[in-house]
Amino acid sequence: MSTVKIKPFDPAEYLDDSESIAAYMSEALESEDPAFITDALGVVARARGMSEVAREAGVSRESLYRALSTDGNPEFATVLRVVRALGLRLSATPVQQRKSA
Repeated sequence: MSTVKIKPFDPAEYLDDSESIAAYMSEALESEDPAFITDALGVVARARGMSEVAREAGVSRESLYRALSTDGNPEFATVLRVVRALGLRLSATPVQQRKSA
């Protein structure tokens, strides 16, 4: 009987172009879950290379890992610097309003 080896799923392995990264982050933002959005930023940063993202964002690699960890609570200024370093831009769209009958 052979043993099947499995490894944990890592979405960072599939984020290999700007379009997939933008789609991943858009879905995270739509969740409106701060912890999930922070985690998604960390996943994208790992996909791009944490050291490079940290350098471009002007923070240490260790600080970036800590800020984007599951227990992290990054300042909004840090989030904006990381988003810029990832080559992304946050944008706003109106929430669809239900029409009264």
